[in-house]
Amino acid sequence: MRMKLDITEGIFPMPVLMVATYNEDGSVNVMNAAWGTMQERGTVVLNLTETHKTVKNIKAREAFTVSIADAAHVTEADYFGVESGNRAADKFARSGLTASKAEAVDAPVIHEFPLCLECEFIEYQANEYGCGVIGRVVRVTADESVMVDGRLDMSLVNAIAFDPYTHGYYRVAERVGEAFKDGLKLKK
Repeated sequence: MRMKLDITEGIFPMPVLMVATYNEDGSVNVMNAAWGTMQERGTVVLNLTETHKTVKNIKAREAFTVSIADAAHVTEADYFGVESGNRAADKFARSGLTASKAEAVDAPVIHEFPLCLECEFIEYQANEYGCGVIGRVVRVTADESVMVDGRLDMSLVNAIAFDPYTHGYYRVAERVGEAFKDGLKLKK
């Protein structure tokens, strides 16, 4: 029997994305954004309102990075979601994390998050169905600790996902199948 649930942003898993920019003074700003995805290969879409400090920074610098949050830094990742850059100028410094300038865009790379997409700002869209930042991915980097034989191993990233039903974070680490291969068994 199926039970009725309240309507919420009910797709699970939702990524826990760390969107990083530079403030006007050159300090690092990071926000936690669960509402983001790839629109197509090489294009990132983030559902963010213009009131976020991060959106103001993206428009000013025309760049941002998106890192995948990991289980080892769940506290810092959550902090970036519960504290606003509009209220706390030293938000990133309080986290204890470290960053350096991205090689391809005018935005920071957070060292502790193992996977990072460097993005050029394309445009901001707003309409009755939502709003968002669209960016072109120009470079992707990964810490060598999550690489095996020159390839990214997502199980080593220890990515976390957001559960909108219970407001929990879950580790996403175990590979359970082969995309574009396992389903072929059912084709006739």
